[in-house]
Amino acid sequence: MTEDNNKTAGAKPRQARTGLTSTGARKASAKSNRSRAREFALQALYQHLVGRNDPTEIDHFTRDLAGFHKADAAHYDALLHGSIEGAEQLDALIRPLLDRKLEEISPIEHAVMWIGVYEFQHCLDVPWRVVLNECIELAKEFGGTDGHKYVNAVLNGLAPQLRAAEVEADRASGKART
Repeated sequence: MTEDNNKTAGAKPRQARTGLTSTGARKASAKSNRSRAREFALQALYQHLVGRNDPTEIDHFTRDLAGFHKADAAHYDALLHGSIEGAEQLDALIRPLLDRKLEEISPIEHAVMWIGVYEFQHCLDVPWRVVLNECIELAKEFGGTDGHKYVNAVLNGLAPQLRAAEVEADRASGKART
């Protein structure tokens, strides 16, 4: 029998085994420890932004969530505590690139932008394009329908300022998207 004979009318073709779900999000098994750390940090920062919960309480709660043991705990700590401690400075960098008041931005997109700006500034071992891609993926998975486009625009606008040499090197080699 040919492959066409095996298909039934109207049946969906089998999806190739990739690291993506049917919605395009990365499967849990395809995520790195750092990607998982970003997800947990996003959830924790959301609690901080929405509930104004104490960072220590948020931290204890988050560490008890299923799957936390697979996350890079040190990276999670840096993102959570660094973003909360540097919130004013992070917001000061983000605000000029917004087309509305910061208070009108979804708390998910706000937290994702904090993560991106924090990583641009403090996680120099992570290439700027990886930071940008990871934040876009977070916004796609947890944010509103087009929130990832907004996150992309803001972080892409900040990358040349915060990672000037790296962005310029990518532009010179033809790799940059900015």
